[in-house]
Amino acid sequence: MAEAIDIRELNIRIEQQSAFLTNLIQGMNQVIVGQKHLVDSLLIGLLSDGHILLEGVPGLAKTLAIKTLSQLVDAEYSRIQFTPDLLPADVIGTMIYSQKDEKFLVKKGPVFANFVLADEINRAPAKVQSALLESMQEHQVTIGSDTFSLPKPFLVMATQNPIEQEGTYPLPEAQVDRFMLKVVIDYPSIEEEKLIIRENLQSGLPQVKPVVSSEEILKARDVVRQVYIDEKIEQYIADIVFATRYPDRYGLADMKDLISFGGSPRASINLAKAARAYAFIKRRGYVVPEDVRAVAHDVLRHRIGLSYEAEAMNVTSEELISKIINKVEVP
Repeated sequence: MAEAIDIRELNIRIEQQSAFLTNLIQGMNQVIVGQKHLVDSLLIGLLSDGHILLEGVPGLAKTLAIKTLSQLVDAEYSRIQFTPDLLPADVIGTMIYSQKDEKFLVKKGPVFANFVLADEINRAPAKVQSALLESMQEHQVTIGSDTFSLPKPFLVMATQNPIEQEGTYPLPEAQVDRFMLKVVIDYPSIEEEKLIIRENLQSGLPQVKPVVSSEEILKARDVVRQVYIDEKIEQYIADIVFATRYPDRYGLADMKDLISFGGSPRASINLAKAARAYAFIKRRGYVVPEDVRAVAHDVLRHRIGLSYEAEAMNVTSEELISKIINKVEVP
């Protein structure tokens, strides 16, 4: 009974703390037509302190969506356009010698912001991509012998183009794993496309103003951490991730040769965190299996390694995740 009261109280707190979500979603919808899944994914990353990798062909409003979100939150925003000649110092900053002071001074790079847009992240070599690794995982940057903490909230949102192979560098597995979600964006429907044409021809894009402060986001994150996850849901999350590692244990023996490696414990952690944030967006104080299923593809699609056999048979990680979700027993 005490637990029921706690959840009731939590539901009331969530109702109060999540009021800003309505304004955020309205603001996003003013600028972005359709793409509901993209908007939800950005909110999940924002609420659960997770970085996001967006993949889609050019022109699907990836950059625009991230920029709009940063305008709606009263926070600092910076954009880094990744190119093959970019240097790590262009991302994190460097030491500059000051003749006036006769000493080296630290010049901070664009990574020192609340929202960092890494545009076309796969255009830069591994050395530059790895410069982001420390900031993404430890929320700090080391320049010379000094270590600096990054502002809170800190969110890296990277975009990549899946169609061009020339002049691109695939992200190393270690870095891809640092992204909480990998969101694949598809074309809009024909009705949405007509609306996009109309809006862009009429008056250009509407300007949005901040509707929420960084402090409110941090407070909301505290509430998200309190969203209740039952032991059965924890078991369900563990089963899904274990099925990516040992499919034969879950009656999926035909998948064994298609997967070279499954999700790491980071997959389980992020699946639980994302499910919590999704429950919060739905104004609920507890996680249900549908929340886990709703975020499973985005959390797992970049964490499953496909074997040569799978690639030869044109099997995608999407299909494997769908099979696992349909097979693993729902609590």
